Amino acid sequence: MTALRQRKGSKGKDPGADTQSQRSDHAAEVPVKPASAGAPWWTVLCVVTGSTVGVSLGLLCCIYVATLHENDLWFSNIKEVEREISFRTECGLYYSYYKQMLRAPSVQEGLYELVNDNTTESKRTINILQRMNIYQEVLLSILYRILPIQDYLEPVYFYIYTVFALQAVYVLALFLTSWMLSDSWLAGALTGVWYILNRIDTTRVEFTISLRENWSLPFFALQVAAITCYLRPQLRPAHQRVVLWLVFVCTLCFCLTWQFNQFILLVQALLIFTLDALDFLTAEQVTSLYLVQVVSLLCVWLLQFCNSMILGSLVLSFIVAVLFIKHFQTGLKTGGFVVRVGKLVLHAFLVLTLTFIINYSAKKILQLRSDEHIFKFIKAKFGLGATRDFDASLYLCEEAFGLLPLDTFERLAGTLLVYPYLCTLSVLLIVLALAALSNLREGGAVRTSGDGDESTFSMRPDIAYNLLHTVFFGLLAFSTMRMKYLWTGHMCAFAALGVCGKEVWALCLRVIHCNTKAKLRLVRYSVPIVVLAFLYYKFWPKLSEELSELREFYDPDTVELMTWISSKTPKRAVFAGSMQLLAGIKLCTGRVLTNHPHYEDQALRERTRQVYQIYARQSAEEVHRVLRSVGADYVVLEDSICYERRHSRGCRLRDLLDLSNGHIMDGPGENDPDLVPASHPRFCQAVKTGEPPYSTFFTRVFQNKTFHVYKLKKAKKKSKADSGV
Repeated sequence: MTALRQRKGSKGKDPGADTQSQRSDHAAEVPVKPASAGAPWWTVLCVVTGSTVGVSLGLLCCIYVATLHENDLWFSNIKEVEREISFRTECGLYYSYYKQMLRAPSVQEGLYELVNDNTTESKRTINILQRMNIYQEVLLSILYRILPIQDYLEPVYFYIYTVFALQAVYVLALFLTSWMLSDSWLAGALTGVWYILNRIDTTRVEFTISLRENWSLPFFALQVAAITCYLRPQLRPAHQRVVLWLVFVCTLCFCLTWQFNQFILLVQALLIFTLDALDFLTAEQVTSLYLVQVVSLLCVWLLQFCNSMILGSLVLSFIVAVLFIKHFQTGLKTGGFVVRVGKLVLHAFLVLTLTFIINYSAKKILQLRSDEHIFKFIKAKFGLGATRDFDASLYLCEEAFGLLPLDTFERLAGTLLVYPYLCTLSVLLIVLALAALSNLREGGAVRTSGDGDESTFSMRPDIAYNLLHTVFFGLLAFSTMRMKYLWTGHMCAFAALGVCGKEVWALCLRVIHCNTKAKLRLVRYSVPIVVLAFLYYKFWPKLSEELSELREFYDPDTVELMTWISSKTPKRAVFAGSMQLLAGIKLCTGRVLTNHPHYEDQALRERTRQVYQIYARQSAEEVHRVLRSVGADYVVLEDSICYERRHSRGCRLRDLLDLSNGHIMDGPGENDPDLVPASHPRFCQAVKTGEPPYSTFFTRVFQNKTFHVYKLKKAKKKSKADSGV
């Protein structure tokens, strides 16, 4: 197992009324501020100052995570094999394709090898560009070839620095979102500071560099910022078209870099559907945003060589259903309150029904089963499906796919993030509910100008979007801890809106009858400055101490294994083992694998379950047959899995295999009555005895404290004949 040991010595325009004719009667009037001689230079100064602060905070975050990565691993001083081992699990798999592209004689040959790959899965030729989202690795490898940087920047540093630079983009996108929502760059500053201070809950980029989310979330944050700008009232049509193109580009980049894009866009589509139903968006805005999602997904479908998983996605089925029913269900937003509510309920029912019909039909026609494991996991998580399913259990037993731990809020409260967030969320949810009731009664959306003089029962569409965004993705984070990184970054921007925006403070001052422009301005600017001063006083010493802690990468057993494989086995040898370890073997040695961690393929999932029988109670002959059927020459057994103690009984890998095979689990505890004792000992333990029948099929060729490597012997013809009798 890897250890980290202590190193020795160590502003936008004022919002206004909706331009759509049917809503003009209900739009809040926007007071026009008189122009003054000092307004232009003051505005320019604010924009320049805010932009400088935003870029500075982005660079600070980039340098911060890069320094943590260096200090944790002493990355600049360790050997190349140790650097590659530090790319754990699927991170190593993705990085291996960047390395493969750079080692190819030319870009064309590198692309050909990816499109016709026969090393990632033994006895199969697969299209990596179709199966996985690795266009970022391809692009970086091409850039590294053509840019004049080879003499002073190693390929690995070009890769990791690019990922860290995207963190600067992420912070800048959040900065712009909060600035546009609150009309104050102080909100952006507070957002950036909160993002950095809550690093444990906002990002994990410093130790999972190659994860797809670290590439995609910065583009998702840019997309949210662009949508916020697009929904700002009184945005000119020409500007709207430009911003909509920006939304498309960000959505395309987001979808192209993460295989779970369809599920995130589904949540976003449901969000847009809700805003449309409550009459906060115009028909043109809704249709435009839906089409952006559809066109982005179709572009990714083409770039990924017609990946059927995209065509069978729920989000595409949902958008098609929405647009189809909206076209035929006329008069949806007419009539009295009760009539409109009834129409909305019927509309939602028809949309959901048609969505499932389209999706079911598409998957049957395409024979799509790639995302089957995700729906199995969702069903099992909420008690709607069998809990013995091996694929679903793998997810259910991982902490990252469990509920969001309560200590998350303790950490967020320590940086004062939770308190303004909850206050802002509570107040704006009430305002949203009242504004929605007003829209449904009056038949049109009411916009606020944000100056504090408008009706309480109204809300700007950009604020309404971000409010529902934090609600929807907050619920997703609560249900699945790994999804919290979609929520916590935006949470910082939303809390900053409450501290620096006009909406919440204007409402609070109105309650105590002190709502004047001077007092509102005083509160909006003084409170964030006080909060920033407090955060600096409390956390700067802790950050300095954290940055001074020096550790070193230390994993001698894995280094020894990779060195042995590279020097003692044929280059085309096929290795079987755990998904996580095999990804590292591919990166460090280039050997052929039987399975790997990219789980979005039904045939691969079944193969992985078969290979994992090495940790189940199976006979030597059966394990040998299974491994030979997938072309394995060597099998690597890990004591950390065979004698696992990290998970509780019922969630250890060997337990999941026993349940899947119908066998009683190890150790004291209850077992389901239909489970039976296994007729063979656990293979990973029994093979170490070196006695027949294990010695007949396997020869140990390498071992250390962590790993045991066995070479498969060729089955004798006599054995085959006997087994066939």
